[in-house]
Amino acid sequence: MRPDVEAMKADIEQSIALLRRRLDWDVALRKLDELNARVEDPTLWDNPDEAQAVSRDRSRLEAQVNTVKEMEQGLEDGIMLAEMADEEGDEEALEGARADLKAIKDRAARAELEALLSGEADGNDAYLEVNSGAGGTESNDWAGMLLRMYSRWAKAHGYEVEIEAEEGGEQAGIKSATIQVKGPNAYGWLKSESGVHRLVRISPYDAAAKRHTSFASIGVSPVVDDAIEIDINPSDVRTDTYRASGAGGQHINKTDSAVRLTHVPTNTVVACQAGRSQHQNREQAWKMLRARLYELELQKREAAAQALADAKTDIGWGHQIRSYVLQPYQMVKDLRTNVETSDTQGVLDGDLDDFMGAALAARVGETRGSTVE
Repeated sequence: MRPDVEAMKADIEQSIALLRRRLDWDVALRKLDELNARVEDPTLWDNPDEAQAVSRDRSRLEAQVNTVKEMEQGLEDGIMLAEMADEEGDEEALEGARADLKAIKDRAARAELEALLSGEADGNDAYLEVNSGAGGTESNDWAGMLLRMYSRWAKAHGYEVEIEAEEGGEQAGIKSATIQVKGPNAYGWLKSESGVHRLVRISPYDAAAKRHTSFASIGVSPVVDDAIEIDINPSDVRTDTYRASGAGGQHINKTDSAVRLTHVPTNTVVACQAGRSQHQNREQAWKMLRARLYELELQKREAAAQALADAKTDIGWGHQIRSYVLQPYQMVKDLRTNVETSDTQGVLDGDLDDFMGAALAARVGETRGSTVE
């Protein structure tokens, strides 16, 4: 067998063994059988909330088990094809086998990280909020760049992105925006992105071409469904309506359809203007408020998440989690995990997996490499 094929085989086998250990393979198979039996029990559906929870657990565990089985079968098929191609001197077939094994290796690497997504709300959709910091047009432009970066990351991974609210900057970029990212494990992947992001570059808005430092904050909260009860006293919530801003149809900017909710005890503020009516926006804003308050509760339970929340108290020096330097050199560095890369354009185009993976691994006490090649 060719040395490179042998190396890929060893890497994939190591990943599969690690996934089996994390899943506690024999226990996982027994639990899946139990969940399958419960789903097939007609009496389970007498309690819809319990039935949904059981179905959700079954689907997640079944996906994890099937991923391991499919990788094992793919590895066996790929090695068999590589060995036959090598014996016959068929370089084209050998190259195809290499490509298949590379795809399995990449899938295994992502599956390793997804196995760490075991938090209470990791499997949920997510709200991602961007707010510009001090710095006027510079920070507004930077906030707009971050919104684009996360939107591109989400779409590249098959997630659906919906804009819930957006307030444009006076000259460029945005002052704030909230998007909903829909798809499996959206919150689990995005939750470590909460914090302040710092940009250093030559300002395109400075005639003297001086270097500027800009800040913007990212906040992430899980979308919660009706099965999760969040008790909110309506008297604690202040409701404001205003005219939606931005491009739109005939309705936009003509009525006070946008809704802003403020939860006074926690000073939590959410806004929605995506709907065509005040009723639609009010309903969505309440969902967003429930998500934000649920995230606050999760932070109280988890010390690491609380530290992240503390870091978001000021959008400026001393509170950033990641630096993006475009001048005088090219470097993006995460200040929590020390993962860094010189491919700044790739990162700004949404290539964030290595940063998210390292933060996720660090969150559960595992170590990953500190440099992205």
